[in-house]
Amino acid sequence: MSSNNAAASALRPVSARSALLGLLMGAEVPTLSARELVAGGGLVGFSETTVRVALSRMVAAEDLVRTVDGRYRLSERLSHRQRRQEAAIHVQTSAWDGEWDMVVITATGRSAADRASLRATLTDLRLAELREGVWVRPANLDLAWSDHLAGLCERLTMRPTTDPAALAGRLWDLTGWADRARELLAATDTDDPVLRFTACATSVRHLLEDPALPDELLPADWPGAALRKAHLDYKDWLIETRRALIERVS
Repeated sequence: MSSNNAAASALRPVSARSALLGLLMGAEVPTLSARELVAGGGLVGFSETTVRVALSRMVAAEDLVRTVDGRYRLSERLSHRQRRQEAAIHVQTSAWDGEWDMVVITATGRSAADRASLRATLTDLRLAELREGVWVRPANLDLAWSDHLAGLCERLTMRPTTDPAALAGRLWDLTGWADRARELLAATDTDDPVLRFTACATSVRHLLEDPALPDELLPADWPGAALRKAHLDYKDWLIETRRALIERVS
């Protein structure tokens, strides 16, 4: 089996709903018409009927909002996801001086749902749990520290007394992340539009799990930047191809 075929076999098919969300989240404009979404869906293997049925269901489920002029935009809930995805693709790191952020959960008596929500929030900030209630990461990101978090946690700084690269390797599965990223890069290197779309849609989710560590703490040949570039190149291609299709049918 070729490396490309091996990567393809590891990809789960994208549903019509996921494909339409990917088209809207990756669009350069906030709304798309049904015709544009049908054209985009056709690029990645979905028929017009399938796209229109999916659009109706997504409006009913409040995934999408239909505007007064008949166009479609993401709901506020999914707009928030779009902003997270854009941040994952355009991650901004700063020079690292060896310090680490440390977050200690101080709130007590919370429900299981509240505890799970806080864990998810700290994970979204690319922190890793050192031990129960103690989360850390290198201080090379500007953490979005809200008043809500300040009421639940204490934020400190630290410097590990052991090898920081070894600590990072214990906190994050860097080898596993890099291996999966290389699989996705191999899958994007194809002329099959369905496979390429599936790989790029999957790569967004994978980039959300990139710990965005300083270069000093990463293994050699870290594929994070290459995966981001592959996704951005595909996004540009999809935009231009969709425009061309719309002009052709107009």
